[in-house]
Amino acid sequence: MATIETKCVQGGYTPGNGEPRQVPIIQSTTFKYTSSADMGKLFDLEASGYFYSRLQNPTCDTVAAKICELEGGTAAMLTSSGQAASFFSIFNIAQAGDHVVCSSCIYGGTFNLFNVTMRKMGLDFTFVAPDCTDEELEAAFKPNTKAVFGETVANPALVVLDIERFANAAHAHGVPLIIDNTFATPVNCRPFEWGADIVIHSTTKYMDGHGSAVGGCIVDSGKFDWTKYPEKFPGLCTPDDSYHGITYTERFGIEGAYITKATAQLMRDLGTTQSPQSAYLLNLGLESLHLRMKQHCKNAQAVAEFLSAHDKIAWVKYCGLPTDKDYALAQKYLPNGSCGVVSFGVQGGRAAAEAFMGHLKIAAIETHVADARSCCLHPASATHRQLTDEELVAAGVTPDLVRFSCGIEGTEDLIADIAQALDKI
Repeated sequence: MATIETKCVQGGYTPGNGEPRQVPIIQSTTFKYTSSADMGKLFDLEASGYFYSRLQNPTCDTVAAKICELEGGTAAMLTSSGQAASFFSIFNIAQAGDHVVCSSCIYGGTFNLFNVTMRKMGLDFTFVAPDCTDEELEAAFKPNTKAVFGETVANPALVVLDIERFANAAHAHGVPLIIDNTFATPVNCRPFEWGADIVIHSTTKYMDGHGSAVGGCIVDSGKFDWTKYPEKFPGLCTPDDSYHGITYTERFGIEGAYITKATAQLMRDLGTTQSPQSAYLLNLGLESLHLRMKQHCKNAQAVAEFLSAHDKIAWVKYCGLPTDKDYALAQKYLPNGSCGVVSFGVQGGRAAAEAFMGHLKIAAIETHVADARSCCLHPASATHRQLTDEELVAAGVTPDLVRFSCGIEGTEDLIADIAQALDKI
């Protein structure tokens, strides 16, 4: 069985004799067939192939197959963004009148998608603290709950989710656990091995790694048996009248039903497609993911240790520090490192945090994270500015929080840059 390093480099694509060594970019919206009967088989999902790139494209499918291998799943699809992946992952199995249990410590954009936009669509969400008691977690479930959602390492709170505990709770209620594994990547954590059922990514982050292309991905473990709960998941277990009466679990089994439905139904209707060019760039990033994550984590560990000993820093959140409250969970789920992001507070609050960021020379202020180049952000003023003070606290974001994303530059250079910026405030 191939190692994660080999899967990063060669997964998903094996060229034949005389075929391109690199994944080819199939930059075409449409595909030619010799007869209507041949195309009809594709529309009936009786044959594999391509007819329109809004649904599927060979380049995108090849790269999705690599990510599927990396996570250890059975089927995967690319989306236009991480937000689209978050939306599809829920909407594929839940609709108006349904309910989802969700960790409160998630990316601000995802929180807004769930708490505002999807509520307008008639879905209900209950947010629970990732370190809630078993009783509080149990109380969050309702008869109409269809999924549980969380992040391996929360953005930007950097809280580590107890995946196994949340998976057990989800399965006790007959619903899947969906995990956003963006920050850890499959190099550092494979949530399926701890009971998760669906994994999503914002491929814009570490997977791309170079700030080149926005994208997302959804991977199915193929382990959740939808057919045990047909009344909960009628979209997968009863005929789809909008797609020739296909019952996805009957035609594609539990290994392929979820992704096939998301492609044939949601991608068809909503069109949040990743372009072949973006998928090609994503694949280039994936080829070095295993190398980059080591340097990201090395830099973050060193930066966290430096900051934790500095008198101008109020607090540091990084699960690689033995003093961190999530250190034990990190040792369980992320023994080889978590991510390159460190969150901390500067003495003096919001004004001091913004002044510190303004003096940095290597790290740029960006609405971005998890890049080869170091960058930083003040979430309360940017990605989380739509949240109330109470919601900020629930999301683990304080007004003084600086999210510092360590790139793959020299460790000593990053620490020197941070030190000179702190000296000036």
